[in-house]
Amino acid sequence: MKNRYLLIMAGGVGSRFWPLSRRETPKQFLDILGTGETLIQMTYRRFSTICPPENIYVVTNEDSAGVVVSQLGIDPGHVLSEPLRRNTAPCIAYGIFRILAENPDAVIAVTPSDHLIKKEEEFRKVMEEAFRFADENDALLTLGIKPDRPETGYGYIQANTRQPVSGYENLHKVKAFTEKPELAMARVFIESGDFYWNSGIFIWKASAILDSYDRHLPDIFHTFNEGRELFNTPAEKQFITRAYAQCSSISVDYGIMEKADNVYVICTDLGWSDLGTWSSLYMHSDHDRNDNTVVNARAFTYNSEGNIISLPAGKVAVIQGLDDYIIIDSGDVLLIVSREQEQDIKKYLDDVGRETGDKYL
Repeated sequence: MKNRYLLIMAGGVGSRFWPLSRRETPKQFLDILGTGETLIQMTYRRFSTICPPENIYVVTNEDSAGVVVSQLGIDPGHVLSEPLRRNTAPCIAYGIFRILAENPDAVIAVTPSDHLIKKEEEFRKVMEEAFRFADENDALLTLGIKPDRPETGYGYIQANTRQPVSGYENLHKVKAFTEKPELAMARVFIESGDFYWNSGIFIWKASAILDSYDRHLPDIFHTFNEGRELFNTPAEKQFITRAYAQCSSISVDYGIMEKADNVYVICTDLGWSDLGTWSSLYMHSDHDRNDNTVVNARAFTYNSEGNIISLPAGKVAVIQGLDDYIIIDSGDVLLIVSREQEQDIKKYLDDVGRETGDKYL
């Protein structure tokens, strides 16, 4: 257990959950499911029985570092602040080099901060297998989620299911990564039985992933490696500011996982969702007798079905004659949008920003 580490990526802005998710309080810091826990608190708790809590690190932006400490009660020295947003490859490189300064034998899980996993006991079993495999092999491992519908909002992983890895359950070599497909292609993926949703959760030895950075993203590797002796010292912050200014914005999926030849996947069913949209929240939340999802609110609905409703504390809503709408009152912003037009929320957010500045963003 002492070599197990966790790196939580918590730098996203969550704009698709506007107006609840704002620049100052992105969705990972919200109790968006109405459970009494924020999404990052759920993630931290889920892993705290798998990794020693003292081995958990969080990478976030500078403005959110204090929120992370407040919500998790984590050592402030384990909160790594990014000076710029540069996608997941620089983010993960920062975390890997920092952990490596503490323990060169580290085996590291990397996870988003804002995903939902309903089958937590199954998740624990899968992660035990994942850490065992990563510790015993110079391989890059990810979790693939068994799809239950032809989803066009997720990337897919094609597994070589005809050649399972001996000694492990549902663990296979990866044949290919595929970007978000059109609906017709997503249906083909489902019918083949070889494709799994890309969860964005990774497990690897620090040495294995650094070798992959050196091979596939040498610019990022050498940028961070130049300051290797500065990690976990007072000079780290100044070095990171310079390093991020030199890094390109690129995902670890595109930069490494799609190119490396030592990538494996555990195929599993965890009740997983990336909670990337209001509709995904609706899918994974409880519904009332009229199939409305009411989050942290009290609503009286009449002839209204299939709505998502969220209100500030102390406010009551009376809704009549609306079907399949997103109705979100954040206190200073009221959003009422058809669920069919949810993809346009980002456009509406841009319009609000142009007309009113940053106040409501």
